Amino acid sequence: MAAEPDADWIDTLAESDALLTGEAVALDLRPASFALRAGGAAIDVAVSALAFIGLLFAFFVPSAWAGLEGAWGSVFVIVSLVGAFVVLPCLVETLSRGKSLGRLAVGARIVRDDGGAAGFRHAAIRALAGVIDFLFTLGGLAALVGLLSPRSKRLGDHLAGTYAQYERAPHVATPIFGMPLELLGWAGVADVARMPDPLARRIASFLASARELDPARRGYLAQQLAFEASQFVAPLPSVEPELFLAGVTVARRDREARALHLEAERLAQLEPQLRG
Repeated sequence: MAAEPDADWIDTLAESDALLTGEAVALDLRPASFALRAGGAAIDVAVSALAFIGLLFAFFVPSAWAGLEGAWGSVFVIVSLVGAFVVLPCLVETLSRGKSLGRLAVGARIVRDDGGAAGFRHAAIRALAGVIDFLFTLGGLAALVGLLSPRSKRLGDHLAGTYAQYERAPHVATPIFGMPLELLGWAGVADVARMPDPLARRIASFLASARELDPARRGYLAQQLAFEASQFVAPLPSVEPELFLAGVTVARRDREARALHLEAERLAQLEPQLRG
């Protein structure tokens, strides 16, 4: 059985107040940058402006032939402005679950602050606040608030509790490696069943991109992830954090492979009865 670890990295990280958040979480979810949000917003505002112009043409050309009073024109201008810049964005965002033409172009989606799907209430608040963000201030307020916000959130996002999530993260192939030699004995008694799947995915993403990180960043993220993983692994081996993460990943992979193999064997035994 592996000896109890010195685990200086566990003691160090346990004293920090920002251990379970930060860069390691960004391996799964990434907010859209200010430039991407600005590009998407410009496309959406242009679409709303074209819709507004189209509505005006659809009303004023027939009304000129019919000889309607000018008061009707003023009413329809207001109705068209609300429809193009409030109702249309709200409906599109609700029906597409956070998407729009501009966000589709830049690869973003509006989600709640907790990562869940945004609904009609969020879309309505954002659309109403967009009148101030884009129309009254010509986009100046949205740009100012977005530059000062860590997630590039505009005023409507702060009021609705949403942000723009970037969905075009590059696919990184997970390297295939075996159990480190230092952990062969530990692997026989290790219990990694309680490891949450999201944490396991973050560890796999870190190991896949570790060579591209500078040594200081690589060591910090390894310590952070190893501290989180140590809460779900027993016993803890006395090795470096990155080696510990590699051992945990291989142990989980082997455990899942064995489970799939046993399931395939059971299905093969039941196949004659199922076909019969």
